Amino acid sequence: MQLLEIRDILEAKVLSGEEQLNKEVHTVYSADLMSDVLASDGNQAILLTGLLNLQVIRTAEMMDICCVIIVRGKTPDAQLVKLATEKDIVLMTTKYMMYASCGRLYSKGLFQSEEADA
Repeated sequence: MQLLEIRDILEAKVLSGEEQLNKEVHTVYSADLMSDVLASDGNQAILLTGLLNLQVIRTAEMMDICCVIIVRGKTPDAQLVKLATEKDIVLMTTKYMMYASCGRLYSKGLFQSEEADA
């Protein structure tokens, strides 16, 4: 699924990386604990989170997560957007809660990696 489709499904606003919306992703993770994200196989995945700190972008970079989507209508500050831009990570925000965001993506065929269940 392309990030463009994900943007539309979640009615998300793109804050950085607009030019990368043609990227394909096959996996989604949702977490507010970055230690859980670090234990996953984030390769070219998206991350749904409610966190608004710089550690989210740093974790995404370490795990090769190409897109971070902030849930619950939260608005990241300029510093977070700047870091996402510098690290070449697409950053979006959606009005939907984490559960609803996951449900919307799941119903359209985007799943969590099987390795994450192991």
